[in-house]
Amino acid sequence: MEALIMGLLAETSLHPGSGQSTGAIDLPVSREAATGYPVVVGSSLKGALRDKVERERGRQDPLVYEAFGKQANAGMVLVTDARLLLLPIRSLSGHFRWVTCPYILERLERDLALIGRPNDFGSIEVGKGEAALAQIDGSELFLEEISFKVKQIDQGILDRIVDAVAPLIHHKRARRRLGRQLVIINDDDFSHFAKFGLAVQARNQLDNNTKESQNLWYEETLPPDTVLYGLLISRTNDGNVLRALRDLLMKQPYLQVGGNETIGQGWCITSIGE
Repeated sequence: MEALIMGLLAETSLHPGSGQSTGAIDLPVSREAATGYPVVVGSSLKGALRDKVERERGRQDPLVYEAFGKQANAGMVLVTDARLLLLPIRSLSGHFRWVTCPYILERLERDLALIGRPNDFGSIEVGKGEAALAQIDGSELFLEEISFKVKQIDQGILDRIVDAVAPLIHHKRARRRLGRQLVIINDDDFSHFAKFGLAVQARNQLDNNTKESQNLWYEETLPPDTVLYGLLISRTNDGNVLRALRDLLMKQPYLQVGGNETIGQGWCITSIGE
């Protein structure tokens, strides 16, 4: 089985909509049912990839049908959900931090094993209210308004995580700051930020003549610099179609995902983990 892992770094706000409202937010992002983590579901990511190939090569290009299929037959490339890997969180202690948790890193290990690239980061123990990071400048770290007790992450574990995650980030300068901005917090603490830490924007439709509000609604988005990843797996033994898709993404790495394209949202830059 030939497969690859594709990183997605959000360049603009990202709205992978769920299509249904919950609570006070009219248009929340799509979330995993069990974890509550934001997710770009596989069908949406596959549609975005197909649209990109059609724009780059034309609708009648053989790669469109070979990779993504026709109405009567499936394509040769399997596209998984794009899972959350690093969530940028504002820090009152300094620049924003890329935050993740042991469970997300475990899932990354398992997904890498699935495509034949096993990786063992080692045991990552982070208690509730703790934050593991590389550079310690004090005893506390503020993520949003919440204070965390800092602890030094084992350098070997940090190096293995950075080695696995950096190839999923396209920009070299962003890769270089990954080690010093990475923070690992407890799974339960991360769930709080994943559920309640996203930006919510109010949008309004005004009457053309009176400028009075006709429709006010609230949308939830993932912030720029969010990092997600998905797997692309060949359904054939030769893998030629998957490699053609990989080559196109390496040459033209930008991909629009999710809604609100006309207001500049959803632009990601892809990176193929080699």
